[in-house]
Amino acid sequence: MEVTAALQKLAAYERHESQKSQKLLDNASSILKSYARQGDEGWEALEKLTLAALDQGDIETADKCLKILSERFPDSARVDCLTGIRLEATESPDIALQYYDELLEGESANAAFGRRKASVYRRIGKIDQAVKELSSMLDTYYTEVDGWLELADIYSSCQQYTYALQSLSHTLLLAPQNPFHVLQFAETAYLAADIPLALKMYLQVVDMTDDDEEDVPPIDTIPTGLTLRAWFGVKLCTHRLNTEPRVGSSSASQTPAPPTTTLSSLDDLATERLRTAYLNTTQESPPKTDSALIDALAKVISKPGTT
Repeated sequence: MEVTAALQKLAAYERHESQKSQKLLDNASSILKSYARQGDEGWEALEKLTLAALDQGDIETADKCLKILSERFPDSARVDCLTGIRLEATESPDIALQYYDELLEGESANAAFGRRKASVYRRIGKIDQAVKELSSMLDTYYTEVDGWLELADIYSSCQQYTYALQSLSHTLLLAPQNPFHVLQFAETAYLAADIPLALKMYLQVVDMTDDDEEDVPPIDTIPTGLTLRAWFGVKLCTHRLNTEPRVGSSSASQTPAPPTTTLSSLDDLATERLRTAYLNTTQESPPKTDSALIDALAKVISKPGTT
């Protein structure tokens, strides 16, 4: 695994106690016996096993892996980060924060440690400190997309959507071709009540993700995944703009609302796309009214594995 990408994953680690980690932990004996014969893949397997053990609260197995890794890679930032995550799981937040501070003194250029500090602060409710830590890290490492996403998530969790949009705007500059980021921007704009901006960005996601095969007209495709969420967002926006015209003239970003005829066409198209998706997903006739259709699709989209 490329070092920078691996550190970014460690920086964003959160405990989930997932079935995947339990399955990996079930194979701990086999991994510990065979890692040395597998080269780089073996070391990566130990790293994953460490995280799986921490996920499941198996500190003994995590420590076995860490001992092997630290002896093999004594100056590795990845091992340092793993050790910090182990401290987060077993020691007080103050001890974990002190550990990251010491790492940053000797390796001030490592963004992963700053993000781990922010994660600790956020977990103990010190949101201001988490924001300060992330902002400081991003001043040095502007291109850390995941850092901007995390900062936006913190702001959104505090309902500070304007600040969240500012953070997300950096992700769009850094990774303009990623539809996930555009969708997150659209959903945040909707929460910020900037409906014209949200509609514009939802439509951009549709353009980025809808089936564009030459022999399959878009109208004949079935929206799924990001495309379904984007069409759902389009419908939310057109419904709001039709029923609450004032929201079209209250865009904080000064994004103009579509003309009435365009809005009507978009609303009809979004309705058709959502009805198609609902019928395909549930094998039931879709609701006829806008409000009922929106409520029904919200339940479909919220189901695990749907999007």
